[in-house]
Amino acid sequence: MPTTTSGGGAARGRWLRALGLVGLGALLAASPSAATQVRPADAPASVDGRGPGAAPRALERPGAPDTRELVVLVHGMGRTPASMWVLGRRLEKDGYRVVRFGYSSTRWSVAELGAALGRTVARRAGDAPRVHFVGHSLGTVVIRSMLAQAPPERTGRVVMLAPPNQGSASADRWAPVLGGVMPPIRELRTRPGSTARTLPLPEGVEVGIIAGARDRKVRVAETQLPGARDHVVVGGFHTFLMNRPDVHRLVRAFLRHGSFSPAGTSTATP
Repeated sequence: MPTTTSGGGAARGRWLRALGLVGLGALLAASPSAATQVRPADAPASVDGRGPGAAPRALERPGAPDTRELVVLVHGMGRTPASMWVLGRRLEKDGYRVVRFGYSSTRWSVAELGAALGRTVARRAGDAPRVHFVGHSLGTVVIRSMLAQAPPERTGRVVMLAPPNQGSASADRWAPVLGGVMPPIRELRTRPGSTARTLPLPEGVEVGIIAGARDRKVRVAETQLPGARDHVVVGGFHTFLMNRPDVHRLVRAFLRHGSFSPAGTSTATP
């Protein structure tokens, strides 16, 4: 006699399969793909997750050259590339190719992270006519370190979101407590010789800065950087500044025009 399944059993089966799909989707959303995430290795010589002397990876899959402009996104301290996912998707819809650079905040110096970022860009730039950078918080200092060490060929524009360019009073408070487990925080202090305050900005690099009016971690005055081309203040907090629609519009404007406003002057939004 054929075996039949009761209506209740079938419903439970469908419910379990749906739950499994939801869980898988959440896992994928929280874990950037291998093509975009950089996993640091244990040795400082291979911060970007590829052992010393490893052969370069293929830049692109076989086929027609990808000539879209590239935007490299660099997250903040204690975060992952997933924190830049929303902004990355918006930029992809704008026609850019996007790479989300990932790193550990618990073992490397800013200089080591900057060097790893440079190696990643060298591998991933491909046929992009220009390579832009958008960073958040510590990620902006990592970008500055990379530019100070060896600016990539075809470097385009840089947008900094809540950057501690003058150091951060918050880092002053937390460095004695967290410096042992998060070494980069010690380089974000407000003392005159700190990494954040002394990294030079290469000539010719166009930088736009977006600060959050309600940011308690990096205050507006701490985001200022001599030589920056434009500076704007939005009414946001620190942690999720990159997800605001107005920030996306400002990032897009600066990447396209080198200014947050048509007139090329600093602007502010409520």
